Amino acid sequence: MRVLFFLGLGLLAAVTAAAAGPPSLAETIRASRWRQRVLLVAAPTASQAAFQTQHELLAPAARQLQERDMLVLDVLHDHLSPADRQYLQRDLGLHLAGFEVVLIGKDGGVKQRSTQPLAPEALFGTVDKMPMRRQEMRQRP
Repeated sequence: MRVLFFLGLGLLAAVTAAAAGPPSLAETIRASRWRQRVLLVAAPTASQAAFQTQHELLAPAARQLQERDMLVLDVLHDHLSPADRQYLQRDLGLHLAGFEVVLIGKDGGVKQRSTQPLAPEALFGTVDKMPMRRQEMRQRP
């Protein structure tokens, strides 16, 4: 079973999508800056085993992903526009040859990457060490 987690891109993305089709990957990540952490789950196709495994690992952790303001985006190489391909390769350093998972912090920087599926505990361990996340934990009940 494949589960997608789109935990709120906000009104800006909804308006953009309605006006001009879906936003580019760069626009989506830019719109998330300072609001959400982004987890890119990239693979050549949705049928790739590592892609499916990553979603199986994330499915039971939906609540924890939401608590950490994480937006999970599927990045399927065979569905990318040329602009998205260029953005992923040039700006984020993805190779687009196989599976990769990339965690982008609220500041827009790459915080973790792996060519193997990551357990939620590994992702949360990275996120929970971030100064911004520590501040969030102190402020939230």
